[in-house]
Amino acid sequence: MADLFWLTKAQIERIPRSFPLSHGGPRVDDRRVVSGIIHVIRNGLRWRDAPAEYGPHKTLCNRFIRWRRMGIFNRIFAGLARRNGQPERLMIDATQRKVHRAAASLLGKGCSPP
Repeated sequence: MADLFWLTKAQIERIPRSFPLSHGGPRVDDRRVVSGIIHVIRNGLRWRDAPAEYGPHKTLCNRFIRWRRMGIFNRIFAGLARRNGQPERLMIDATQRKVHRAAASLLGKGCSPP
């Protein structure tokens, strides 16, 4: 598949300190997993629709959830955005989505926002 997203070796070399330490056995290739997560998010795919080249979709999903809670992705993307010291410019995405008014009733039924 030619349209797969892969971080370059130069990009991966800039962020190794962002990854948490491995506990127990050796961890799978971080470049493959991070590239797979970015591919899924960028293309709006479900985890199970991730191309097999990135490894098991369960690994991508679990790693994304765990690292998101730990703040790993904030460090990774800050490391990729930084060249020499602090970045000159920061951009904030202010995308908003309208939700049907019936969706508000879900909060009262025990559903919590992500």
